[in-house]
Parts: sequence; structure tokens; C-alpha cells
Amino acid sequence: MRPGERPEIANLPLFREMQEGQRDRIFSGSFLQAFPPQLTLFELGQHPDFLHVLVDGLVELYAHSAGRDTTMRIVEPVTSFILAAVITDQPYLMSARTIAPSRILLVPAALVREVVKDDCALMQATMRELAQAYRDMVRALTDMKLRQSAERLGNLILQQEHRQGGSGTVQLKAEKRLLASLLGMTPENLSRAFGALGEHGIAVSGAQVTITDRAALEAFSRPDPVRDDLA
Repeated sequence: MRPGERPEIANLPLFREMQEGQRDRIFSGSFLQAFPPQLTLFELGQHPDFLHVLVDGLVELYAHSAGRDTTMRIVEPVTSFILAAVITDQPYLMSARTIAPSRILLVPAALVREVVKDDCALMQATMRELAQAYRDMVRALTDMKLRQSAERLGNLILQQEHRQGGSGTVQLKAEKRLLASLLGMTPENLSRAFGALGEHGIAVSGAQVTITDRAALEAFSRPDPVRDDLA
């Protein structure tokens, strides 16, 4: 990694509290790389050579079988992804590709496993990221099983609006085809869900969604402050 990149990376949550000497070990073997959109980073079944930390951009985690892909997660910065495969030294259970131009820190997987044994702060940060990934999985699974498609979309809009500052507008970062796959819908069903939500407090213009009646949207979508991470 170039010296000029180190201050930015040192401030990432995964590395912020590390001992300086151990952090230098990580940085000396890592590199920050820019990737174009639609580039495959790794595929299902491959062995993890690197820990990937998304610094800027957008990444899709997806599964595929019999010629079909389904979006499992859309990764936003700043976070690592599929950390579990690196820590357990097991094959990837999903594939990954960039959605937008992205900068990704690549840390050799073997180096992560070595340093995590010697640095308590990195171990704790790793545990937090793994725990958060588990909680996100539970939320997504519960959402898929308990809510109808339009309710899932309504809650996603409320969550994104909360994360984007609570201004009443949401900028959809991924194309609607990926959004449909993430929510377990076809693109046609997603269009119908947007249409249904138009009667319950939203207006859509391209990739921008405006909440025109928050009370109506919440009444329809029935968000849970804890499960939907709105607290």
C-alpha cells in the first residue's frame, strides 16, 4: 500500500483500534485497488486469497445456479464482505462483482488469520463485523418470510431514507433489476410494488424516491424499529 493511502485506511473501523505495529504488518502486505463496474471479484466455491474491504463504490454479492443469478446482498462502503470465509479458510458461498466504480482494499487472507491471533482490537472488530453480518442475515430472512413484496419494498425505502440522513428522499444506488432480485421479486413485480406504494406515500422519479406521506408509508409497511434497524 502506498504511504499516502495509509491514513485513510487506518481510520476504517476494522483497523482503527489496532496496535500500530500490527497495523503496519497488515498494511505492508495489502494494496488498495480501483475496479471498474461489472468486474467479477471472486466466484462461489473459490478459496479466499484476500479479505476485501469496500472503501468506495458498490458491490453485489450473488448466488447462481442453472443459469440463474439472485442478489444476496448489496454492499455499501465502508465494510468488509464475506469475512467469514477468510477467517474460517473455507470456500466462498457467494460470488461478488462490482456494480459501480469501486476502490477495494485487498488484504491477504493468511495475513489476516495471523494478525487476528496477535491483536485483540482486530479480533474484536472482526467479531463485530461477523456479528453484524449475522444480524443482517436474520433481518433479511425474517423480512422475506413475514412480509409481502410491497411491504418489503416499503421498508427498504424507509431504511435507506434513515441511512441517507432522513431528508425524505432516497437515492436508489443499484439498478432496479438488482433491487428486485435482492427483494425476491421479478422486475415486473417490483414495478407493481412501486405502483402500489404510490398510493401509500411515495413518488418515484428515475432513481429518486420521495416520501410524500411518511405516516401512510409506515402504516402500510409496518416497520419494526429494532428488526429494521431504524432506532
